[in-house]
Amino acid sequence: MKNFLKRLAAVISLSLLIFSAGIPIVSAEAFDPDYSEDNDVAAADEGMVVSAHPLASETGYDILANGGNAMDAAIAMQYVLTVAEPMMSGIGGGGFMMVYDGETGETSVINSRERAPAGADTEMFLDEDGEALPFEERVRSGKSVGVPGTLRGLEAAHETWGTVDMSALIAPAISIAEEGFMIDDFLSAQISDNAEKLQATAAAEVFFNDAEPLAEGDVLVQEDLAKTLNLIKDNGIDYFYNSEISKAAADAVQEFGGSMTPEDLSNYEITLDEPIWGEFNGYDIATMPPPSSGGIFMLQMLGMLDGFDLSQYDINSPEKYHLMAEAMHLAYADRAEYAGDPEFVHVPAEGLLHPDYIAERSTLISMDSVNEEPEAGDPWEYQTGTDEVNNVAQPNDKVDGQTTHFSVADKYGNVVSYTTTIEQVFGSGIMVPEYGFMLNNELTDFDAEPGGANEVQPNKRPLSSMTPTIVFDNGKPVMTAGSPGGQTIITSVLQTIINAYEYELDVHSAVTEPRIFTNDLESYRFEEGIPEEVISQLNEMGHNFEDESEAIGNVSSIQIDPVTGEFTGATDKNRNGAAYGLQSQQ
Repeated sequence: MKNFLKRLAAVISLSLLIFSAGIPIVSAEAFDPDYSEDNDVAAADEGMVVSAHPLASETGYDILANGGNAMDAAIAMQYVLTVAEPMMSGIGGGGFMMVYDGETGETSVINSRERAPAGADTEMFLDEDGEALPFEERVRSGKSVGVPGTLRGLEAAHETWGTVDMSALIAPAISIAEEGFMIDDFLSAQISDNAEKLQATAAAEVFFNDAEPLAEGDVLVQEDLAKTLNLIKDNGIDYFYNSEISKAAADAVQEFGGSMTPEDLSNYEITLDEPIWGEFNGYDIATMPPPSSGGIFMLQMLGMLDGFDLSQYDINSPEKYHLMAEAMHLAYADRAEYAGDPEFVHVPAEGLLHPDYIAERSTLISMDSVNEEPEAGDPWEYQTGTDEVNNVAQPNDKVDGQTTHFSVADKYGNVVSYTTTIEQVFGSGIMVPEYGFMLNNELTDFDAEPGGANEVQPNKRPLSSMTPTIVFDNGKPVMTAGSPGGQTIITSVLQTIINAYEYELDVHSAVTEPRIFTNDLESYRFEEGIPEEVISQLNEMGHNFEDESEAIGNVSSIQIDPVTGEFTGATDKNRNGAAYGLQSQQ
């Protein structure tokens, strides 16, 4: 395994988790994670963990090395990410977890998406004139905070698949919060960029020193968060939803103008869902159902592109990027019209993924020109039931959120692909005083203007783009994929799958190959590495790519060799992630 001796030394020195009657032994010094680029790919034969932060990957590795399974590792990693990536996810947010059970062969979804509180209403993001409030104003209001679901999701996952006591799985995160860890360049930049938002709440006491944002190399200690995690460890997850913690969270939301109450937290419920299935180049793909829009529209784009034999064109060719951009426009037009929470609206998933509908949409793609009016189609002809919902035009001011994705696979055949979030960087910016966790702004994922499938309603889950995915070959998992990045998540996973199973790239190359994103004719992005002349050719055709490249998403992926069973894990260059594999002693 790549860097195995280095990896072993890191485990010994950190001592993040050594099981002795279920109690971890922890270093007395602040944790200094290895942010080396050498950790972005690894291979092994007994297990693999991949995440956007080395401390989370270290923790997952330690769990596997000490006898835990993939779910045990994933749960512990999420707790650590609450501490190490407080700007991206945590116990004040929610997410989607896809699980392949190696014993039963079943694939299932734990949906811990945040819900709107009982006091939410369809017009809560409108001003006194009935116009949508500016996006940043919506974000930084208590009205943006959805009822957090992450911990209920972890609870359900542990009850079904966990083998290690929950107290041992939460202990590494407590140690890191108490002792502190060294901030990397990425977290430092996020604190600085969001200083105004953070300084308006209790977060100012945590992420700043004498009003100056903590910088790269500084040690971040989170005593209040450690206290909260200890309360959960000692009293169970239900304590978070029915105690002084839930009251403090509700008070913080109400202080910033929201309506959430302790009863909203007490009443929160996850759902256990079935994945949506599709096919690409002979591989079966399990991905996320609504209220995530990710799965349906990623599969829809794959279906449209499957008929164009993409690999006949060079991977950096204008033809390839043109075809992908055109498929994106059509899929996002459908997304804006039909996607929502299936508990409240009839999402025509059957029609949107019907082969005849996809073929009909594909005819709108020309090799020679840009479709200048990409509009939503009519999937109801292919759908059972006709509970149609009309779209309502929305303000075009939403900024794509951020989140985190990680994956774990173990020697028992279990696979976890998990995307978790608080939406924008640092969520709403609201930290719960004395308890140290950030609250999401997930309700800004609802439409600001009421009337559409994704309008605000009490207890409703806002539309998401999170797309944790598992690819199968002959019934066995061969790859996981997922990414942060708001609406760009869908296309980041799309391109990873195309790179791996159309262009036959290895997993590290598949996640690092430069990506594009466009959801309409006015919004185009591309990553560094796409030739300048290709961008020029695309714009000459009628596309509108920006002049400067920018990072899109942060894909983490595990590939499993169907013959040897060997794991390869990879992260891309957009964050300081790490892939660590568990190698058998030979």
